[in-house]
Amino acid sequence: MMRINLNKTMANHLFHTFRLAWTVRISYVFFAVFLFSETIGAQEQLSKDEAIKQMLENNFGIKLAENQLKIADNNQSILNSGYLPSITGNAGAQYDQSDDIREFPGVFDENGDPRDDVVIEGAETQSYNAAVNVNYLLFDGLGRYYNYKQLQEQYNLTELQVRETIENTVLQLYSVYYDVARRSENLEVLKKALAISRDRVTRAQYQFDYGQNTKLEVLQAEVDVVTDSINVLNAKQDLINAKRDLNVVLNRELEVGFEVDTVVNFQNQLILESYIKDAPQNNVTLLQAEKSVTISDFQIKANKALFLPSIGLTGSYGWNRSNNPASAFFPGSISRGESLRLGASLTWSLFDGGRNIISLKNARILKDSEVLQRKQFELQIERDIANAAGNYANLLQIYRIREQNVETNENNLERSQERLKLGQISSIEFRQAQVNLINAETSKNFAKYDAKLAELELLRLTGQLLNIEF
Repeated sequence: MMRINLNKTMANHLFHTFRLAWTVRISYVFFAVFLFSETIGAQEQLSKDEAIKQMLENNFGIKLAENQLKIADNNQSILNSGYLPSITGNAGAQYDQSDDIREFPGVFDENGDPRDDVVIEGAETQSYNAAVNVNYLLFDGLGRYYNYKQLQEQYNLTELQVRETIENTVLQLYSVYYDVARRSENLEVLKKALAISRDRVTRAQYQFDYGQNTKLEVLQAEVDVVTDSINVLNAKQDLINAKRDLNVVLNRELEVGFEVDTVVNFQNQLILESYIKDAPQNNVTLLQAEKSVTISDFQIKANKALFLPSIGLTGSYGWNRSNNPASAFFPGSISRGESLRLGASLTWSLFDGGRNIISLKNARILKDSEVLQRKQFELQIERDIANAAGNYANLLQIYRIREQNVETNENNLERSQERLKLGQISSIEFRQAQVNLINAETSKNFAKYDAKLAELELLRLTGQLLNIEF
């Protein structure tokens, strides 16, 4: 066994160094516990699919849009089409009580005496009636048909509007979700930088105790720890704020803690090109414009129907009963009756002062406007898709470059650490390498999520945002 003998001075010096180093370490440990106490506990893992699910269930904007869709669905019902007949029923009852005195002046009976007055007191008259009337529009120049088709197309248009609301909300959700992811990754980068700076303080203190460097190296390392600690605190607060923003989009408690998925996958380029090719058939704005043209066309046809005659059928069934009291000349009686009536009518507005003509002209102008707007949208969407595709390709390329730059700076930091240990570079040079790596990693995170959001915008414009799994 080899035994190491230390003199008293060296032992005291080593003890002092050991105690100082561990004092610094323990202070940093307590600082770290205080700084990250909120993130130590297990938190909900909020995946992208779960975020989408909660958004669809809770988001106010989507709920309001769905209510509009329900109204449009009610409007396209057969009950709102005019195809069903109208049936009305009515009934009545009447009661009358009266006193009647009949005088016969100048009238004598067979004995030559004046005829007595006839007095009827409390004579009651009762009458009852009930009827059912049916009206049915048999033909109205097909106006009813085209109005019904308009309501069906209006439902389809509202459905597309709901889809547009969902797409915009999904894009907003991903924007906030990826902002949380980016800030989470940036926080981890700054934590690693803080850990490196702490190790530098410990190492610099050792070297100072052994006379290998000056106190200035220790102070510089401690300054860097303070700077990195402040950066971590700011990044942590930014992350908390971003999580609150996401909770607002999901319509849940603001202080609910969670972690997000930082893995980002990009779509295959060939698939994206096929989406771009089929964009005119899938873009929600162009589909809405097409529905608006269709609705305008049906409105023209409905207005033309106003120039044609309308034929209607009517029918009714009635019942009545009357209880009549006795009178001066007739005894009391009861009468009952039933009736059945059928009829047809033809109505033709030959001239209404020109209002129908003006309505038809305005409907045609409206359709022309819808066609022009559709063409305008086609050109704008083509431009937007081209810009979005170019932005995505550019940002994706920047992200690849940023990735490579991170690897370069990681290698540079590793070599700088080795050279710092050997005393070949100063702490300032090492700090610069460390800062370069921090900037490279945060820039890479920016580039990654910027590229992903650009891809999502491209998918939205091509009408595929809701068809992709992330």
